[in-house]
Amino acid sequence: MIFWLSTKKGATNWVARLGKTHGFARRFVAGETLEEAIRSIAPISQSRRRVILNHLGENVVTPDEARNARDSYIQMLRALREAAIDGNISVKLTQLGLDFDRELCLSLAHEIAAAASLDNTIEIDMEASAYTDATLQIFEQVQREHVNTGVALQAYLLRTEADVKTLAPLSSRSKLKIRLVKGAYREPPSLAFQKKSDVDANYRRLLDSLLQPDKDGPVVAIATHDPALIDYACARIRRLALTVDRYEFQMLLGIRRDLQERVLSQGHPLRVYVPFGEAWVPYFMRRLSERPANLSFVLRSLFAEDKKGGSI
Repeated sequence: MIFWLSTKKGATNWVARLGKTHGFARRFVAGETLEEAIRSIAPISQSRRRVILNHLGENVVTPDEARNARDSYIQMLRALREAAIDGNISVKLTQLGLDFDRELCLSLAHEIAAAASLDNTIEIDMEASAYTDATLQIFEQVQREHVNTGVALQAYLLRTEADVKTLAPLSSRSKLKIRLVKGAYREPPSLAFQKKSDVDANYRRLLDSLLQPDKDGPVVAIATHDPALIDYACARIRRLALTVDRYEFQMLLGIRRDLQERVLSQGHPLRVYVPFGEAWVPYFMRRLSERPANLSFVLRSLFAEDKKGGSI
């Protein structure tokens, strides 16, 4: 029900008003502006966590909007560098015009990658399955010129095992980075596993394929909050004696902070996925729909006066 409400403007406007009044969304969203986000992530960076910054929004409809998104991404890179934060950025190709001008999207993605140093990876998000082929094709074209470009793959898609094999040759000439997520879009049985147990099993198979002793293998971002999958990944990392430059764990801002602490305490690198932007309400409501504990946290906060004030 919450997921459905996230698509309704009246509901999202109501949540936005509550969020600004009570400040409860700050656990999950770093603010509405880049300045707010940088202030929010400074303490995260100081606590041995790396960050990946995500400007919320997708599916722009004009070339000007796409170029504005390009400018925003480049500004994010500069802000991270100026603040001396170990941070990457997450890029959605539908924010760069993929829906209506693929060549423009490719050109803008090249410009963003060129603006990043080798120490700052741009990680191309994977969106709904209708975009998978185009996303991988653009990624490969950008990555051939800019080795600091990574991509997300979704474990719930039936095709992902084949996609991993297709991308493997890129690792032989550069340090390819792949972020492995479960997947969050609603997809039909013909394209995606429907049962959690099947998705989890495929996630483990993909980890087996990606986490290899070969020094030319990809850098793997293990993006999950599932304790069983985290334990599985940790066991494989220990068994293969992988060094910390070969992998990292990624988790969302405000989600399973206990697991974040456990991963760090075991000596593993952790990167926190930090969303910000004015389009925060649909994202925030999707986070609530994923885990009842998140909803409980927000409901409790609604009954408490926000002494500090401020926005989300």
